[in-house]
Amino acid sequence: MIPEGWTTATLEEISDPRATIRYGVVQIGAHTPGGVPIVPIKYIDQIGQVALHLASPEIEGKYKNSRVQAGDVLISVKGTIGEVGIVPPGFNGNIAREIARIRPNGRTEARYIAYQIQATRTQRRIQSVTVGSTRLEFSIATVKSFEIDLPPFGEQQAIVDVLETWDRAIETVEALIANARAQKQALMQQLLTGKRRLPEFGEGGRIVSLSEIVKIETGNSNKEDSLDEGEYTFFDRSTEIRRSNQYLFDTEAIIIGGEGQEFIPKHFRGKFDLHQRAYALHSFKEAECRYVFYATHHVRHLLRRYSVGSTVASLRMPTFERVKIWLPPLPEQKAISARLTANDDEILGLQAQLTALRQEKAALMQQLLTGKRRVKLPESEVM
Repeated sequence: MIPEGWTTATLEEISDPRATIRYGVVQIGAHTPGGVPIVPIKYIDQIGQVALHLASPEIEGKYKNSRVQAGDVLISVKGTIGEVGIVPPGFNGNIAREIARIRPNGRTEARYIAYQIQATRTQRRIQSVTVGSTRLEFSIATVKSFEIDLPPFGEQQAIVDVLETWDRAIETVEALIANARAQKQALMQQLLTGKRRLPEFGEGGRIVSLSEIVKIETGNSNKEDSLDEGEYTFFDRSTEIRRSNQYLFDTEAIIIGGEGQEFIPKHFRGKFDLHQRAYALHSFKEAECRYVFYATHHVRHLLRRYSVGSTVASLRMPTFERVKIWLPPLPEQKAISARLTANDDEILGLQAQLTALRQEKAALMQQLLTGKRRVKLPESEVM
């Protein structure tokens, strides 16, 4: 049951009748300098912020009826379903075949439509009406007949204003995370290579191979030995962390999966089980574990370069013998790892803040977009 004063309408009913809901260019052709920008799914919410593929005027001209203008709502309808964007002012272009254009009539707020489509409840409904076994599709006919709940126009705008406040808060925290990550990357580039020395240090240091400063071992367990619930952490070749009822190591170590693409190291202290195709770097000599953890993270490109295998990249023991890192004196290692750990803690704190904001916004959307919670309008707008 919808709230008093609300209505339910199909997307076609709230669209401008002069611009029917439709998808865009089927084959965009080669990139043509000076051509017409085509919006793809992956940039549906970044229009005006990134460079787009330019289709030739001849190809794009065949799809002039799907051209977009400021305020149009875009929704992905093929492959990845339900992604949403709004065309910003000043953009002139077209859309790809995987996107449908919805041009709201003057009685419907475009940003409200976008929020309604993005809502978890609506996304579930969209998924329930998609078709296709190999590639999902939200057909144009189904898009047109898809219903959403609508409050009066003034309330739509008020709801949008509230949700955009949350979006701005989320964007602020995302920017802080990006900045913190960039600072960490710059610090790693400088401090883990010896290009920059901390003021209280500055003498000594050398290039060493990993085998000179750590003991490197593989485990002897298989994936089948893992359990849903086990007493000990079990590291295997994947990025997932499993459980086991046995342990092979009881130490502080760096664990690196022996197969994959990224070879992202993990730092762990305590008892753990290890897959036979994963590596534990432990028993550090003249080296601090967390410093080596950051250093191996920084030289992951070398692990990828020295890996073997045509389909699945694989690390062999000699790979680690070839990888070299910068090793300053132990007190400086500890100071560097402390600084980078503080940066990590800052990022984790911001990520927790971001998660909380997103959850709170989702809960608020559930209330506002269903009318369970009403936005108080100024007296002049109350009908």
